[in-house]
Amino acid sequence: MEGPTKLSPPKVITWWIAVIIGVVGVLGQLLSIPVIAPYAFWLVAIGFVLLAVATAVQGL
Repeated sequence: MEGPTKLSPPKVITWWIAVIIGVVGVLGQLLSIPVIAPYAFWLVAIGFVLLAVATAVQGL
């Protein structure tokens, strides 16, 4: 069996990109921005997945 997965903090730019994508998704839902609203859930999900992958992959 393999040992525990080693996690590393994401780079600052990756963190900011993920946060911005998530915030745009939340704002798109709360403010009912017509262009963004249909994709609001997916924007938040992509931001979360980006943070999770960046934590699991060193140097991202």
